[in-house]
Amino acid sequence: MTEFDYSKADLPIREDISTAHQAFWQKLAKPGAWWNGAERVAIAQESRNALSCSFCKERKEALSPYTLKGEHFHSGGLPSSATDAVHRIITDQQRITRRWVEENAESDLPKGAYVELVGIVVATFSIDEFHRALDLPLETLPQPVAGEPSGYVPAVLSEDIGYVPTIPADGTVGNEADLWPAGGRAPNVLRALTLVPDALRDWRDLSSAQYLSFEGMANFVKDEHRSINRMQMELVAGRVSAINQCFY
Repeated sequence: MTEFDYSKADLPIREDISTAHQAFWQKLAKPGAWWNGAERVAIAQESRNALSCSFCKERKEALSPYTLKGEHFHSGGLPSSATDAVHRIITDQQRITRRWVEENAESDLPKGAYVELVGIVVATFSIDEFHRALDLPLETLPQPVAGEPSGYVPAVLSEDIGYVPTIPADGTVGNEADLWPAGGRAPNVLRALTLVPDALRDWRDLSSAQYLSFEGMANFVKDEHRSINRMQMELVAGRVSAINQCFY
């Protein structure tokens, strides 16, 4: 894919944001740990389809999201369980339950595949929302790169939080030594995607450009590369989180 022309925006956009976005699209197209390139791109496409899915709208308004039966607006290329997972994450994530995750894992959506899917959806949605906020067209998704998933699983995992295994705070050894500084803090929001370490790496790289790097989170004043100070950034982040009902 060709690099998106951010000069179309009415406001200037930092070069590191454009670089981070293009880097993600390139990685999206390649096989991951659980999904091949075509499936990964299909997951990204479903994150867009979910916003205009009539079944999702109906389910969102239902008292229970697990009683309705219907078919999602989809582009194909994924098992129905994966399509449903993408649409739930986009439209009704507050009502995802442990039981649903476990039942999918016992069927045809293993927890590792689910975590990789979550990582793709979160990254794609964050880039797309950046475009929507600036009234820019969404970027064309990349052409998939051939190849098979690696099947990689981290050596050290724990099941002490959430619905899926994660790397514990002191478990960043070997291939995972780069995930966060040794002996550093590892809040659950960082650990959440670590069953698929590359999913965390992708999220980390985007967050560093769009919000703050891990190191930058210790700066409570102002980053010289940002136009607003840390208090202003957190005010915006808090307001957006409240609107999106993200209570973390």
